[in-house]
Amino acid sequence: MSPPKNITVVIDAGHGGKDPGHLSHSSNHKTEKEINLKIANLVGEYVEKYLYNVKVVYTRTDDSFLSLDERVDLANGKNANFFISVHCNGSPQTGVYGTESHVHDFSAKKSYNFAKDIESQFSKRAGRNSRGVKNNEDRAHSIQVLKFTEMTSVLVECGFLTNTSEANYLNSTHGQEILASAIFRAFRDAAQRDYPDVNVTNKPRDTEETKEYTIQLMSSKRWIDTDSPDFKRLNMKVTRVELNTTNAYKYIYYAGTFTTLSEAKTVLEKVKNKGYRDALIVPKKD
Repeated sequence: MSPPKNITVVIDAGHGGKDPGHLSHSSNHKTEKEINLKIANLVGEYVEKYLYNVKVVYTRTDDSFLSLDERVDLANGKNANFFISVHCNGSPQTGVYGTESHVHDFSAKKSYNFAKDIESQFSKRAGRNSRGVKNNEDRAHSIQVLKFTEMTSVLVECGFLTNTSEANYLNSTHGQEILASAIFRAFRDAAQRDYPDVNVTNKPRDTEETKEYTIQLMSSKRWIDTDSPDFKRLNMKVTRVELNTTNAYKYIYYAGTFTTLSEAKTVLEKVKNKGYRDALIVPKKD
């Protein structure tokens, strides 16, 4: 079988419509279904903005109700390669907090590895308390959207709405963006690992509109001086661009100008080795 030319990921915002999901103890907080949709849409937005040859399919983009069968049928009908179901957790014990990633069974290696990637991103990069990867034996029951989907499938619990501190985080724009970016990075890594023949991080040659490239180093909520010591050690000119956005991250930082992808890739590895692990190559704009 020839390798696929592109990847399809189905992003599922859990609950919706008549099913609100878990509720916080604060009337000022959003319901689980609303937070799930916010994070799911952000994950899809990041994939569409930063990756190539990846098609994003959403199970819902508004406050609509879909049955579990409908979610499974949609994912299987699209012959998807990945299925990510976004949820928030709840517990009678208000002291319980942290993230979890669920798979049907640990024997599903791609799903298990993807779930581990997500929890690693939550813990090491997003600074969340990871409760690890769970399967049907941990839960003592199966999850329908994991058991019956025919692709790499993970259900992500982004935190406990029944914990006051975590509920505040889940309801914040900052928290939603951090969690979404962690899921995005894990997906990017899993896509590259599982489908090495699909170019997901560099713009395809046959659609290029520019002959120049630059390296996107990072984004930030607050203004950072481009002459700061962290940037200086790159020995490259760093440019800051302010975005016209309502998101918390308002600034993006770029370094270098390259006329070939091979040149950009060589420098990218050096940049990543100096601590900018999420750096990527993007077309240079005027």
